[in-house]
Amino acid sequence: MNSGISRREFLGTAAASAAFTIVPSYVLGGPGVVAPSDKITLAYIGTGTQGLREMLPLLAAPEIQIVSVCDPSKHAVGYRDWSSDSLLKEIRSTLGKPDWASEGVIPGGRDVAKDIVETFYAAKRPGGAFNSCSSYADFRELLDKEKDLDAVKIMTPDHLHGVISIAAMKKGKHVIMHKPIANRLEEARLVIDTAREKGVSTYFMPWDANGSMEQVLAWIKDGSIGTLREVHNWTNRPVWPQYTSIPTDTPAIPDGFDWDLWLGPESARPYHPDYTHMVFRGWYDFGGGSMADMGHYSLWTVFNALELGSLASVEPMLSHTCEFNDVVPKRVKNDFSFPTASVVRFKYPAQGTRAAVELTWYDGGMRPPTPPELEEDNKELPIEGILFVGDKGKVLAEFFLENPRLIPEKRMHGRPPVPARQIPAPGEVTPGLRQWMAAVRGGAQSPGSFLNSGPISEAVNLYAIALRTGRKLLYDSVNRKITNVPEANKYLSREYRKGWEPQS
Repeated sequence: MNSGISRREFLGTAAASAAFTIVPSYVLGGPGVVAPSDKITLAYIGTGTQGLREMLPLLAAPEIQIVSVCDPSKHAVGYRDWSSDSLLKEIRSTLGKPDWASEGVIPGGRDVAKDIVETFYAAKRPGGAFNSCSSYADFRELLDKEKDLDAVKIMTPDHLHGVISIAAMKKGKHVIMHKPIANRLEEARLVIDTAREKGVSTYFMPWDANGSMEQVLAWIKDGSIGTLREVHNWTNRPVWPQYTSIPTDTPAIPDGFDWDLWLGPESARPYHPDYTHMVFRGWYDFGGGSMADMGHYSLWTVFNALELGSLASVEPMLSHTCEFNDVVPKRVKNDFSFPTASVVRFKYPAQGTRAAVELTWYDGGMRPPTPPELEEDNKELPIEGILFVGDKGKVLAEFFLENPRLIPEKRMHGRPPVPARQIPAPGEVTPGLRQWMAAVRGGAQSPGSFLNSGPISEAVNLYAIALRTGRKLLYDSVNRKITNVPEANKYLSREYRKGWEPQS
């Protein structure tokens, strides 16, 4: 081959990834199960605490080689996590180095990510040397310079998902991405359209957490609960602060943190840590709220199974905050952060043989009233769960559709037990990710493809708009337009900062 021709050009198109034959020299190592020429070279974009946590099982996947990391934050400064040392322990265990990094610092940032990658791969190579993981602050520079790259995984805050995934797919890269597809409806639609246009293999990570609707559908079809009328889904989220005012102080930007890159497409404002690590999801500009966080896990398979694709209306009920104006209390006008608690009802008209369905989402400690069938068993609803209500009965399941059962308990007497869901072991490559890897090599798209995420993405983004406006919204799903509150349509998309507009 001419030395000026990259491997990507040699392969011709992203769809030809099954023909991997040439890889950079840094992929070569000792003997392994997967030949170097068969490895999927991947850039890891977003190396905060959750990004690092989810990087660990990918390192152990022989089919994947992480060749680059990217994050606006260079150093492990200012990160928060679910505990002070759990992530450090996970990293040390994966690397087999009980003394890796210092105690008392929560890992995060691209320098840490690069060190993890190189330390892990070095231990697997003759001589124990590996120092060829590149590092970038700006994903755009990464996509321009990394010519021999097959795929990216996106683990950034929500507001960057759309612009990064679109840019990557425009370059012919396959994409793995966490939820949501985007935190604006029109941007989510552009992500999905780009995936379809470019024919790349995509994987939307919530798919693996979705349980099966098979048993619930069987009970609906055999008349066990009659005609399905309602679906109720509730979560214990938020489990992060929901700020009720915009920060007014201006702390210094941490060393090595590119605040402008972190803002990405969103409007400029002074840096504040209460926007960033772990708490971004509570802001309309940067996150998607509790439903974007958890609803993809519990409801995506429900949307698919019930064909909930023509939303008619969204109605919010939400908490509010009051403060004093001198000595007089007033309600805070808040269109900048999600409420502490909410209940949002979605109405879907009848379609085919399915009757009209109301789907209600609850967060912040809200949940539906305890059904009489559960009171008969002297039980209460779980902290998180999902309830299917028919005109002749009800099905209750845990949040991820685990342990579905007819209620009251006597209705399960004489019925075969529902098989327990098989959960991948910690660190194990999930079935959905394996399906994506097969698609990268030329197989069929994974069920977790972006192409299948349109209806759930529409609902999650309209949830945010309904809460932001505090209004019941009538929605034309064909034309993607809110018909009764015209001013709410501005929230379907965002005003992009110059230079950050996604290409159409």
